[in-house]
Amino acid sequence: MRIEYTPQGVCSRKMFIEVDENDIVTDLEVIGGCNGNLKGISSLVKGMKVDEIIARLDGISCGGRPTSCPAQLANALKLYKNR
Repeated sequence: MRIEYTPQGVCSRKMFIEVDENDIVTDLEVIGGCNGNLKGISSLVKGMKVDEIIARLDGISCGGRPTSCPAQLANALKLYKNR
């Protein structure tokens, strides 16, 4: 399943997430934001279960912001789980 998510309160503008039938993330593309960091996050989450990603990334802040691109990825995956 392909998920398209618009993050809120962060520099990134769009996330495209591919999740397979076993709830494993197979691809993540992030538009905007800190390119190197987001490429690193993308590489790290590929092959991970959705629930594990949510548990690890939910609630992470960025600088003075109450959220971050990783936390927004967790939000996108929570919406996927609750569909």
